[in-house]
Amino acid sequence: MPVQSEAVSQHDTARPAKEWIRILADYRESDTKRSSYELAITLGPFVVLWGLAWWTMSISYWLTFLISLINAAFLLRLFCIQHDCGHGSFYQNRTVSDWVGRAIGVLTLTPYDVWRRSHSIHHSSSGNLGRRGMGDIHTKTVQEYRELTPYNRLVYRLYRNPVVLFGLGPSYLFLLQNRLPLGLMDKLTYWISAMSTNAALFLWLAIVLYFGGLAPILLIFLPSTLLAGTAGVWLFYVQHQFETTHWDSEEDWQLHEAALKGSSHYVLPPVLQWVSANIGIHHVHHLYSRIPFYRLPEVLRNHTELAECNRMTIRESFHNARLHLWDENSKRLISFAQEKAL
Repeated sequence: MPVQSEAVSQHDTARPAKEWIRILADYRESDTKRSSYELAITLGPFVVLWGLAWWTMSISYWLTFLISLINAAFLLRLFCIQHDCGHGSFYQNRTVSDWVGRAIGVLTLTPYDVWRRSHSIHHSSSGNLGRRGMGDIHTKTVQEYRELTPYNRLVYRLYRNPVVLFGLGPSYLFLLQNRLPLGLMDKLTYWISAMSTNAALFLWLAIVLYFGGLAPILLIFLPSTLLAGTAGVWLFYVQHQFETTHWDSEEDWQLHEAALKGSSHYVLPPVLQWVSANIGIHHVHHLYSRIPFYRLPEVLRNHTELAECNRMTIRESFHNARLHLWDENSKRLISFAQEKAL
């Protein structure tokens, strides 16, 4: 068993998880001006960089490609704003939040209403071994893995391979899976969300193709989309997949305990924290999802218990990509090699 990192060894706080709800309620109010400002300084540069990248195609395709990679940072931040809209935390007016989220969903290739529902299921079941499979990274227990056939073990090992999770996975998720309301196909609302997003996306790309041909799609649209998607999947992964994360059986599972102990505090440099809209402060977000992202640092400044809880550095987070199975005996996420040694 590898040495437990400092980042994942500090997830206990003196205060019970449920007591934090009352305290965190003081931070739930969003500021319309601040939210609009955050949207403007994210969407504005995204549009400008798109235009600049298009203009540089007549100068150098390499320069166009580089600008599109930089623009992935703003696309990622737009997704994080869409995420806040889905929780009703970005604007106090829920209708405004929803329509801002739907508009951004075209840029992020993510049908807003479909994603909002699946993400809500993730929040209401995170850490519950009896309710896995919707809006999360699929994780098997050691016992479940041992009961698989050799073929299904191979399939699971391939799925958990970093090349698949962070390489092929984002392409499949954003380009293919999001085109249908998978898991929610019995409700007309989610079909409308997926198909209207597809129609708007098709219209956008058709206009780009008409005026610029394939070049802007291949050099601007795809690189920025796939890089932002990869970063987003990585962030989602490290938020819950770490050595001392928290899983319980259905009968023992407690919502607030799972939220606090099963979500990481990903400590990022200021630039990356801005780009990811403070989503690394994920344990606080899961405890109280109605807090707007720009108020999450305020919570940590005022409550050092939470600031020290579940801390994880970038260097420490890379270790998590080698963890694949939940060991119910040791209450730890372990690697395939560790499972074999048990």
